[in-house]
Amino acid sequence: MSPSSASAAARDVVSTEARERELALLAELERKVLWLASWTIHHANHIRENEDGLKVGGHQASSASLATVMTALYFSILEPQDRVAVKPHASPIFHAIQYLLGNQSRDQLERFRGFGGAQSYPSRTKDQDDVDFSTGSVGLGAAITIMGSLARDYLKAKPWAKGLQPGRMVALVGDAELDEGNVYEALLEGWKHGLKDCWWVVDYNRQSLDAVASDRLFEKVEHLFLNMGWEVVTLKYGRLLTEAFKQPGGEALRQWIDSCPNSIYSALTYEGAAGWRRQLETDIGRERGVPELLARYDDAGLARLMTNLGGHDLGLLLDAFRAAGRDRPVCFIAYTVKGHGLPFAGHKDNHAGLMTPAQMEQFRTENRVRSGHEWDAFEGLDGSAAELERFLAEVPFRSTATRRHHPPALPVPDDFPLPQGQTMSTQEGFGKILNELAAGKSALAERIVTTSPDVTVSTNLGPWVNRRGRFSFAAQEDPFQLRRLTSPQKWGGGPEGQHIELGIAENNLFLMLGALGLTHSLMDQRLLPVGTLYDPFIQRGLDALNYACYQDARFLLVATPSGITLAPEGGAHQSIATPLIGIAQDGIAAFEPAYVDELAAIMKWGFAYMQRDKQAEAAEWEREAWVREETGGSVYLRLSTRPLAQPGRTLDADITEGIIQGGYWMRPPAPGCRLAICYMGAVAEEAQRAAGLLAEDIPDIAVLAITSADRLCAGWHAAEKKRQLHAGDEEEAAIPDSYVERLLAPLARDASLVTVLDGHPAALSWLGGVRGHRVQALGVEHFGQTGTIGDLYRYYRIDEKAIVEASLAALGRKAARARDYIAKL
Repeated sequence: MSPSSASAAARDVVSTEARERELALLAELERKVLWLASWTIHHANHIRENEDGLKVGGHQASSASLATVMTALYFSILEPQDRVAVKPHASPIFHAIQYLLGNQSRDQLERFRGFGGAQSYPSRTKDQDDVDFSTGSVGLGAAITIMGSLARDYLKAKPWAKGLQPGRMVALVGDAELDEGNVYEALLEGWKHGLKDCWWVVDYNRQSLDAVASDRLFEKVEHLFLNMGWEVVTLKYGRLLTEAFKQPGGEALRQWIDSCPNSIYSALTYEGAAGWRRQLETDIGRERGVPELLARYDDAGLARLMTNLGGHDLGLLLDAFRAAGRDRPVCFIAYTVKGHGLPFAGHKDNHAGLMTPAQMEQFRTENRVRSGHEWDAFEGLDGSAAELERFLAEVPFRSTATRRHHPPALPVPDDFPLPQGQTMSTQEGFGKILNELAAGKSALAERIVTTSPDVTVSTNLGPWVNRRGRFSFAAQEDPFQLRRLTSPQKWGGGPEGQHIELGIAENNLFLMLGALGLTHSLMDQRLLPVGTLYDPFIQRGLDALNYACYQDARFLLVATPSGITLAPEGGAHQSIATPLIGIAQDGIAAFEPAYVDELAAIMKWGFAYMQRDKQAEAAEWEREAWVREETGGSVYLRLSTRPLAQPGRTLDADITEGIIQGGYWMRPPAPGCRLAICYMGAVAEEAQRAAGLLAEDIPDIAVLAITSADRLCAGWHAAEKKRQLHAGDEEEAAIPDSYVERLLAPLARDASLVTVLDGHPAALSWLGGVRGHRVQALGVEHFGQTGTIGDLYRYYRIDEKAIVEASLAALGRKAARARDYIAKL
């Protein structure tokens, strides 16, 4: 043998020995991860004090099916720049892994699903360990990895993001999640945009909450991913089974497994060795070689063989993950057993099942864990603690690289655009503001990225796209421009473009906004995402919007046109409940300006608000529970296509502050004023005309312009909670009134409020509770229909006539007097 051949052989020996040792240590860690996850759930349900008697839960079986996959990924494959969306029900496995990596505390595990403890499902805002993407609403965690990959690729194309570390987007997906429709919307969008470097590992345990998966489902899944341009790697058999198939009788065994219904396979897994042996002898016991093959295995060996699926074979998983390319997305279909390694493995009812105390004691014995040492990191393992510590210290994922970033905020220009014009709609004003930003060279404009679900032009994003271009990796010419065909839209594209065009799927819009709105934290590159859609269709993507806000993603959502003011379009295109969504949705500040100067002030503030760092919420419960300083978030603008005569004014500091806080007096009240008309949005003219008419008889009538019911209401609630916490204390007197309390202070105690908006009246009717004023609430409570604005405003009673009638009713004026006013309209 030549010296070079001897050297190569020695390296092979070392490599083989190193691999075998790695597999041995990983197997030990897998066993410890499963123990810690199972014990964490058991502790929460059977040991920790339970004040209310409710089952705590924790999904021991659903966690167990991914223990091997996650062990391979986190302890060997993943790099710090990789980002992972963990299947919701595998949360305990994730927390156990983070505990071994030093990113999770015992205290957090002991408080699993308790207040301040490790969360039921991975949460990047509530958990203290290293969660990349929140999961919980199934399907969304998987889909956001597609949008995260596209966001990463967008950044890679920009010259100002040259230092970006390439990383994989990885989703650990429960097979039942593939029933969610949003998954297929996202897959199609990924195909359109040339998705790559994205992994989905499907936990194919063939069981859901209530049922066993349809037989041959994997074929449909495989074909689906192949059709979407994904590489598909099917990990069905572990190496024990693969070796058995090579033996006499092995082909008959393979064919039996391939044809075995999922329900029977699950039942036999739960029944154990006796069930396997009896069934196999009955079905294929007369096939050549089968009796001898079965005789080679004792009961424990046979049960181990028949559940040796690909998703539980560490060596097979490592080889598959390391061989995967990065030039296109990869779907790993990992066959697993739900509850693998636990006493109820395979049982169809095991989804929410918990080990009994007796079963846990047996499990403790099997894992050689002494009482009182349940949380010890290396208790019961064969490897030495020192060796395991060294191995964990060298895990690539555990490197010192920062995984949560805080890049500096981008300055918002002092000379923020303010479009001029005598008559404009807020939707038109939005388009002009972005157009002026696009014409400039500010750092803010450079980092704005817009996106829309096929309504770019109809939401007035067209001018921005004309100036800044549509994003694509390869330069794309606009055929209409090349052929000199008339079109106002210049929709060429290229890597320099700043607009990502999406298909008609609102879930994808909100997932994309969520991914783009997290790049500052995940990738150390700040983007300012702006997404537009029709206001009524927020409800089509509401789950994904809530999900994006729960992640603390930062974006500007522009919903337009809104309300029944989009009169000829009819009820399917008219929104009623969206003002209430704006108030109720956490993590987003909702505004509905009537005028373009208000809109400009809000957008200027909003771009700064989107960049504020959220401070830690720990200990707030102990200090001033429920009350927080503003720590930033996303912004929602509800805009209209209705042109209004603009006020033609220069905003002073007080009005600007009022616009941002949520309202200001368009017609200030005299002291002791007994009537105020409070409007929001497109009904501004009706409210002011009604006030002008009533002023002949009620000269001190006031008009309140509300720009954000959300912020007014939130401020009031915060002040109320502070007062509740300090009721009777010396500090109570020092608590300042909320902004809305100060706004309404000049009104008489017995004054009346008439509230009106093009939306549900409950969005403003709460104003009466602030200082005890009577309220006449006008708004829209039923689906709209086609017609003119005048037709619909009259029918749904938000026109000036309805406002006058409500005002007179509030003051107790007789119907005859009301008719006199109406005659003047």
